[in-house]
Amino acid sequence: MYFLFIVCSIMLTINQLLNNFRKRKIKRNKLIALANAPQRRGVVYKLAIMSPRKPNSAKRKIAKVRVIFNKHRIFASIPGMGHNLHEYSVVMMRGGSANDLPGVNYTLIRGVLDFSYKETFSREARRSKYGVKLKDTIRYKVKISRINKS
Repeated sequence: MYFLFIVCSIMLTINQLLNNFRKRKIKRNKLIALANAPQRRGVVYKLAIMSPRKPNSAKRKIAKVRVIFNKHRIFASIPGMGHNLHEYSVVMMRGGSANDLPGVNYTLIRGVLDFSYKETFSREARRSKYGVKLKDTIRYKVKISRINKS
Protein backbone atom coordinates (compact mmCIF):
# COMPACT_ATOMS: atom_id res chain seq x y z
CA MET A 1 0.00 0.00 0.00
CA TYR A 2 2.86 2.34 0.86
CA PHE A 3 4.44 1.70 -2.58
CA LEU A 4 1.24 2.70 -4.37
CA PHE A 5 1.15 5.97 -2.43
CA ILE A 6 4.69 6.83 -3.60
CA VAL A 7 3.84 6.14 -7.25
CA CYS A 8 0.68 8.24 -7.05
CA SER A 9 2.48 11.15 -5.41
CA ILE A 10 5.02 11.32 -8.27
CA MET A 11 2.43 11.28 -11.06
CA LEU A 12 1.30 14.68 -12.29
CA THR A 13 -2.22 15.78 -13.07
CA ILE A 14 -3.25 16.79 -16.58
CA ASN A 15 -3.45 20.45 -15.55
CA GLN A 16 0.06 20.36 -14.16
CA LEU A 17 1.36 18.84 -17.38
CA LEU A 18 -0.47 21.41 -19.51
CA ASN A 19 0.86 24.35 -17.52
CA ASN A 20 4.43 23.10 -16.92
CA PHE A 21 5.30 20.50 -19.53
CA ARG A 22 8.20 18.15 -18.91
CA LYS A 23 11.56 19.55 -19.92
CA ARG A 24 14.20 17.32 -21.46
CA LYS A 25 17.53 17.11 -19.71
CA ILE A 26 20.23 18.97 -21.57
CA LYS A 27 23.24 16.76 -22.29
CA ARG A 28 26.42 18.58 -21.39
CA ASN A 29 29.47 18.07 -23.60
CA LYS A 30 32.40 17.06 -21.40
CA LEU A 31 34.97 17.56 -24.16
CA ILE A 32 34.61 21.25 -24.94
CA ALA A 33 38.27 21.65 -25.93
CA LEU A 34 37.81 19.26 -28.88
CA ALA A 35 34.98 21.42 -30.27
CA ASN A 36 33.13 18.45 -31.84
CA ALA A 37 36.26 17.06 -33.53
CA PRO A 38 37.68 13.57 -32.95
CA GLN A 39 41.20 14.86 -32.24
CA ARG A 40 42.92 18.19 -31.74
CA ARG A 41 46.50 19.37 -31.78
CA GLY A 42 48.00 21.00 -28.71
CA VAL A 43 51.25 22.17 -27.13
CA VAL A 44 52.47 20.75 -23.83
CA TYR A 45 53.27 23.55 -21.42
CA LYS A 46 53.76 21.52 -18.24
CA LEU A 47 54.32 17.89 -17.26
CA ALA A 48 52.99 16.71 -13.91
CA ILE A 49 52.42 13.62 -11.78
CA MET A 50 49.03 12.93 -10.18
CA SER A 51 47.86 10.32 -7.71
CA PRO A 52 44.63 8.45 -8.55
CA ARG A 53 41.37 8.19 -6.63
CA LYS A 54 40.79 6.14 -3.49
CA PRO A 55 41.13 2.39 -4.17
CA ASN A 56 44.08 2.83 -6.56
CA SER A 57 47.54 4.10 -5.75
CA ALA A 58 50.21 5.02 -8.27
CA LYS A 59 51.87 8.02 -9.83
CA ARG A 60 50.07 8.75 -13.08
CA LYS A 61 51.81 10.99 -15.62
CA ILE A 62 49.73 13.82 -17.02
CA ALA A 63 50.43 16.82 -19.23
CA LYS A 64 48.92 20.27 -19.20
CA VAL A 65 48.16 21.04 -22.83
CA ARG A 66 47.15 24.25 -24.57
CA VAL A 67 44.88 23.44 -27.49
CA ILE A 68 46.02 25.30 -30.61
CA PHE A 69 42.53 25.61 -32.14
CA ASN A 70 40.78 27.47 -29.33
CA LYS A 71 43.42 28.24 -26.66
CA HIS A 72 41.80 25.97 -24.04
CA ARG A 73 44.12 24.70 -21.31
CA ILE A 74 43.38 21.13 -20.30
CA PHE A 75 44.83 18.11 -18.49
CA ALA A 76 45.59 15.05 -20.64
CA SER A 77 46.80 11.65 -19.47
CA ILE A 78 49.97 10.13 -20.91
CA PRO A 79 49.24 6.46 -21.73
CA GLY A 80 51.73 3.63 -21.49
CA MET A 81 55.12 3.23 -19.89
CA GLY A 82 57.61 6.05 -20.31
CA HIS A 83 57.43 9.03 -22.65
CA ASN A 84 59.63 11.50 -24.49
CA LEU A 85 57.58 14.65 -23.90
CA HIS A 86 59.07 17.99 -22.91
CA GLU A 87 57.72 21.50 -22.68
CA TYR A 88 56.57 22.85 -26.04
CA SER A 89 56.16 19.38 -27.54
CA VAL A 90 53.36 19.34 -30.12
CA VAL A 91 50.92 16.50 -29.40
CA MET A 92 47.64 15.12 -30.70
CA MET A 93 44.90 14.41 -28.17
CA ARG A 94 41.58 12.65 -28.17
CA GLY A 95 38.69 12.30 -25.77
CA GLY A 96 38.68 9.57 -23.18
CA SER A 97 39.15 10.15 -19.50
CA ALA A 98 41.52 8.35 -17.19
CA ASN A 99 39.00 6.58 -14.96
CA ASP A 100 40.80 7.11 -11.67
CA LEU A 101 42.01 10.69 -12.29
CA PRO A 102 39.40 13.36 -11.56
CA GLY A 103 39.42 16.25 -14.03
CA VAL A 104 41.52 14.46 -16.66
CA ASN A 105 39.16 14.00 -19.61
CA TYR A 106 41.60 13.75 -22.51
CA THR A 107 44.28 11.28 -23.62
CA LEU A 108 47.35 11.91 -25.74
CA ILE A 109 47.84 9.79 -28.87
CA ARG A 110 51.14 7.95 -29.16
CA GLY A 111 53.08 7.85 -32.41
CA VAL A 112 51.72 11.15 -33.75
CA LEU A 113 53.72 14.40 -33.99
CA ASP A 114 56.30 14.78 -31.18
CA PHE A 115 54.88 12.02 -28.94
CA SER A 116 56.61 8.82 -30.08
CA TYR A 117 56.26 5.20 -29.11
CA LYS A 118 58.94 3.80 -26.90
CA GLU A 119 62.28 4.17 -28.65
CA THR A 120 62.92 0.40 -28.64
CA PHE A 121 59.89 -0.26 -30.88
CA SER A 122 59.37 1.02 -34.38
CA ARG A 123 55.81 1.80 -35.38
CA GLU A 124 55.53 -1.31 -37.56
CA ALA A 125 57.07 -3.70 -35.03
CA ARG A 126 55.25 -2.53 -31.91
CA ARG A 127 53.46 -5.08 -29.77
CA SER A 128 50.73 -2.80 -28.55
CA LYS A 129 49.83 0.81 -27.94
CA TYR A 130 51.42 0.69 -24.52
CA GLY A 131 54.65 -1.33 -24.91
CA VAL A 132 54.08 -4.92 -23.74
CA LYS A 133 57.08 -6.86 -22.45
CA LEU A 134 58.77 -9.28 -24.85
CA LYS A 135 58.23 -12.26 -22.51
CA ASP A 136 54.44 -11.89 -22.73
CA THR A 137 54.41 -11.89 -26.54
CA ILE A 138 56.62 -15.00 -26.68
CA ARG A 139 54.18 -16.82 -24.36
CA TYR A 140 51.30 -15.75 -26.59
CA LYS A 141 53.04 -16.99 -29.78
CA VAL A 142 53.74 -20.40 -28.16
CA LYS A 143 50.09 -20.66 -27.11
CA ILE A 144 48.87 -19.85 -30.66
CA SER A 145 51.25 -22.37 -32.24
CA ARG A 146 49.96 -25.12 -29.91
CA ILE A 147 46.37 -24.32 -30.86
CA ASN A 148 47.19 -24.38 -34.60
CA LYS A 149 48.93 -27.76 -34.36
CA SER A 150 45.99 -29.48 -32.69
